[in-house]
Amino acid sequence: MEKRKWDCSPGARGNKILTLRSASHILIASFLAAVFSAGCASPGEPLERKALVPLAITDLAAAQQGDTVVLTFSLPKESVEHRALKDSPAIEIYRSFSPSQSVGSTNASVQQTPTSPVLSVTIPAAVADSYSDRGFVRYEDVLIAEDFELHSGWIVQYTVRTQTSPKKSSADSNRADLPIFPAPDPIDDLKAEITHSAVILRWTAPQKTIAGPAPPLSGYRIYRAEGETSAAAAGSGSTQKSKPLLLKIGESDAPGFRDTQMEFGKTYAYTVRSVALYPGAKLESADSNSVVVKPKDTFPPSAPEGLIVVLVPAQTDAPASLDLSWAISTEIDVAGYNLYRSDQVGIPGQRLNAEPLLTPAFRDMNALPGQRYFYTVTAVDRSGNESPASTPVSGGVPAENSPAQ
Repeated sequence: MEKRKWDCSPGARGNKILTLRSASHILIASFLAAVFSAGCASPGEPLERKALVPLAITDLAAAQQGDTVVLTFSLPKESVEHRALKDSPAIEIYRSFSPSQSVGSTNASVQQTPTSPVLSVTIPAAVADSYSDRGFVRYEDVLIAEDFELHSGWIVQYTVRTQTSPKKSSADSNRADLPIFPAPDPIDDLKAEITHSAVILRWTAPQKTIAGPAPPLSGYRIYRAEGETSAAAAGSGSTQKSKPLLLKIGESDAPGFRDTQMEFGKTYAYTVRSVALYPGAKLESADSNSVVVKPKDTFPPSAPEGLIVVLVPAQTDAPASLDLSWAISTEIDVAGYNLYRSDQVGIPGQRLNAEPLLTPAFRDMNALPGQRYFYTVTAVDRSGNESPASTPVSGGVPAENSPAQ
């Protein structure tokens, strides 16, 4: 058997190593080419990223305001796999009607058959944030005359779904139910009058609804927004996000209300809602027209009463003088008094005090002996309004060796 001889010379060894390395490179290149050719020669469908399915909404609530049902709920922040949702999902709102066992439709000819849930509105994800109000979505579902003609007194039922992909929606939210009735038409003739002690509101009672005559009214609720920003928004047809903060300040059984809690110099926006009586429910109308006022105190106080003048005889160290006093004003905004002296009745004459008198009293130390004077007093309020003059009184310091007057 012939033994295999190896050429171990340096040149021979180098050729063998080079050959082995080349072979290895060829094998690696062939493998990579096979991988790439498999991916590029026959491209398949791209792998679709699995859409996130949002968690179901659990806090849906509904309330009727006028002829509008206001829905509020919070959007989910996670998927059912508890993965965070990066953007707001699209919103689908479903609505159905069901007869109320306690009330039923006010139209006896309407068949008492529940309706199936119908997709009422879809809010795209791109505009979902525009319905956000202090962390909650607020959507107003405006009911029309036909809704009340067919379903007045029925229960309207709402559910909401959200989705990050059109192919898969979340599970239904909790269901929000409430009976619906046509609200009285909004009051459209609200007017305001500013007086010394109150803002007086007047309006006319509504006579109808969107679906017919107005139901009996239990009264009215008066709302007020305060501040320049709120009043401006109320007077300019404000948007959903810029509605003024209205606070209920009172109720009235009949058209008319006196706001005695107003303050001069502040700005207020008023609106009124009538309250209709339905079986088992009281329903507010939508807001009336808004009336914006900025009361200014241009009302002088009433004239002081009870002015009297008393002679103070001369003393060893002081000449004779005249003491004047009058009844203190009962008006709460009176800041002081002005006293006037004249030589002729019916003429105001000269004011004796440089600054308003804080108390209802004054001593005239400058009355000339033998001269008769006519005095009047006025009241001044904090806004600088001065009252009419009081009834004049006369007095004087007698001349020397003359009897006291």
